[in-house]
Amino acid sequence: MLFNSLHFLAFFSVVTPLYFLLPHRSRAPLLLISSCYFYMVFVPVYILILGFTILIDYGAGLLLGQTKGTRRKWLLIASLIANIGVLAVFKYYNFLNESLGGVLTLWEARSPFPMLSILLPIGLSFHTFQAMSYTIEVYRGNQPPERNFLIYSLYVMFYPQLVAGPIERPQNLLHQFREKHEFDYQRIVDGLKLMAWGLFKKVVIADRLAPLPDAVFSDVQQYHGLALALAITAFAIQIYCDFSGYSDIAIGAARVMGFRLMTNFDRPYHARTIAEFWRRWHISLSTWFKDYLYIPLGGSRVSVPRWYLNLVIVFVMSGLWHGPNWTYVIWGLLHAFYLIFGLATQPIRDALRRVSGLSARPTLASGLQMFCTFSLVTLAWVFFRANTVGDALYVLTHLTQGLGQDLRNLFLHRRLDLGFNLGLDRTDLLIAVAAVAVMEFVHWAQYRGSVTRWVSQKPAYIRWPLYYAAVFTILFLGVHGDRQFIYFQF
Repeated sequence: MLFNSLHFLAFFSVVTPLYFLLPHRSRAPLLLISSCYFYMVFVPVYILILGFTILIDYGAGLLLGQTKGTRRKWLLIASLIANIGVLAVFKYYNFLNESLGGVLTLWEARSPFPMLSILLPIGLSFHTFQAMSYTIEVYRGNQPPERNFLIYSLYVMFYPQLVAGPIERPQNLLHQFREKHEFDYQRIVDGLKLMAWGLFKKVVIADRLAPLPDAVFSDVQQYHGLALALAITAFAIQIYCDFSGYSDIAIGAARVMGFRLMTNFDRPYHARTIAEFWRRWHISLSTWFKDYLYIPLGGSRVSVPRWYLNLVIVFVMSGLWHGPNWTYVIWGLLHAFYLIFGLATQPIRDALRRVSGLSARPTLASGLQMFCTFSLVTLAWVFFRANTVGDALYVLTHLTQGLGQDLRNLFLHRRLDLGFNLGLDRTDLLIAVAAVAVMEFVHWAQYRGSVTRWVSQKPAYIRWPLYYAAVFTILFLGVHGDRQFIYFQF
């Protein structure tokens, strides 16, 4: 079920009042049934896959609580293999088989394994990683085994974050299903505001910008210069607004009912370094890889070459997590290279800042760092968005072709004649630019404190016009076509 659909509006309008009207003991069953329905709207049969992983990890958790010694490690390994096995079959089998076939062609041979015609279950990587975090935390002794099968099932299937996160840890979420959440008017209003903010980012910005990168990346060789630059910049904004918009709606929907989900985005395009970007972007995934892969590999507490290798491993796995395609692997490798290059050149860059005088101008220095970081991230997005590695390389090698002439026409003659259909007319582009400006204004205002709290403290004659303005903006300036969220494919 899509958050940006009338179906979800009806679903949310029924489930939420029922949640507060029912006695406490009936609320968890209501949420589990509702979550099953929410997921089955996509492809009903795939609920069986969720059921399989839930049974495996629930049983593994119970056994881990009763077992001692080396048997606990083998139980954990068996649980992880079961989860990764589901991912391998549905998400990576064809990719690995195709890659094997490509290698075998060097010896004029073919892969002996058939390709499978299966659809990737919606959000498979998200709920698989959440399930894996449970067994790992039980194994580490940080979380007692959950004996209530209904509660554990709800931990994996909680509808707000089931399909695209945040990827929660059991310590944060499991106990909340036992808490009694009273009706709290201010909390509900705050949750609805966050949902509206997420919907604004999704339908007014992301979905309105989407035709531009869709048009360009569907046939990149028809474009060059400014058209490519506009497309990759639009995609950088689109993917942020699309994914952070989903997270805001998920966190807001959970907050309405009294649940506290972790923050998943913190103005990542304001980051001044790539390392800071990853502390702000998809926080639930980056911390998952940090806690369950990077630190067990040794993190930074090893020799420098091994440290750099750990970073490469983590980002290659992050790329593969996003999809079975070499474009995602290269995207991950690029970010690993950015981080390693930044670490290796830190003393040189510090010296350049001192020599150039930027150290005495922190605002200018921060602005330049943000611009450089955004540019590097946006260039890496080319591989994330491109259909093939060849398409991505074409974009990067033709990005400057004719760019100077296009910019001169735009700034000196106030005209832009690209000669291409970019999928957006002037009105769409102006609406998107204005909406991005509003979003950035809110982002900068958040440095002074919570915007939601600021609005709540204003008198009614200020609050309600703002509420109505937000609703009318979403209704009349949003693109309403039930367009899927980008991260549903992961």
